Amino acid sequence: MLREDFPITPAIRFLREKNIAFVPFLYRYEEHGGTHQFAAEFEVPDHQVIKTLVFETNQKQPLLVLMHGDREVSTKQMARIIGVKQVTSCDANTAQRYTGYQFGGTSPFGTRHQLPVYAEKTILDLQKIYINGGKRGFIIEITPHDLCTALEIIEVETAILPN
Repeated sequence: MLREDFPITPAIRFLREKNIAFVPFLYRYEEHGGTHQFAAEFEVPDHQVIKTLVFETNQKQPLLVLMHGDREVSTKQMARIIGVKQVTSCDANTAQRYTGYQFGGTSPFGTRHQLPVYAEKTILDLQKIYINGGKRGFIIEITPHDLCTALEIIEVETAILPN
């Protein structure tokens, strides 16, 4: 269900400014549907649907972590990697304040504030990924190479299986 009339979000403006190719997908957003909703609707592996997660250090420094849809972030490992005591998920209001995006529509592209972007290392081994385009119910397909061209990605190994 590829659509031509997709929203022009700050993420899309950002990608266009950088001449990054992408394929837009609109889907039926469901509260708490997560990456599974898109993966099921378009019959793609949840592993290729990438979550953009907003975290904060104990020093109130925000950061983004890109993670496979079928994995979670080990916040203890993330804290060790960046050399802080603690890393915690941001609530919806705090995440929106840092990124400018509504919870469920967070994209790593075109954020309100420039934030460090950490990506699970294995994401970069995929041929293509699906990541939020800056609005609920809007995903874009992009290559990991183009992801790294558009953003300064810091590779990490923090993936854990969900409980």
